[in-house]
Amino acid sequence: MNQLNSSFTETLNNHLVEEGSLIPLLQKAQEQDGYISPEKVAQISEYLKMTESQVYGVASFYSQFRFTPPGEHSISVCLGTACHVNGGETLLNTIGRDLDVRPGESTSDKKFDLKRVACLGCCALAPVVKIDDDIYSKVNVVKLKEIISNYE
Repeated sequence: MNQLNSSFTETLNNHLVEEGSLIPLLQKAQEQDGYISPEKVAQISEYLKMTESQVYGVASFYSQFRFTPPGEHSISVCLGTACHVNGGETLLNTIGRDLDVRPGESTSDKKFDLKRVACLGCCALAPVVKIDDDIYSKVNVVKLKEIISNYE
């Protein structure tokens, strides 16, 4: 393994070669890079003696893992029941159209990434949008555009 990934090699060596190490290794890979790169998938699969497809299969099952580099700012749109019925899907579509980004991806300039989430736990404040660690409540399209402009 090359020198660039030597710190990850140390991480690998601190885990047992067993299936139970897969999730912790995926978490460490994402912690280091902000996402799980194809190179890290290859390293993990080689170390755990699994196929890359098996590693991707497990990682893609969990919403905590991402396979694209994150943007400078992370936008999460809540689509839980309360947010959905109060316009969450419209907010998601507006962001997608205005920033030319799809959920699970980053904008071409890497300024923003977009996520759809099942629930942010703020149902009484629906619809809710989270940017980085900031929660915005009772968001409408006009308010959304103003909020996003503060991050540009």
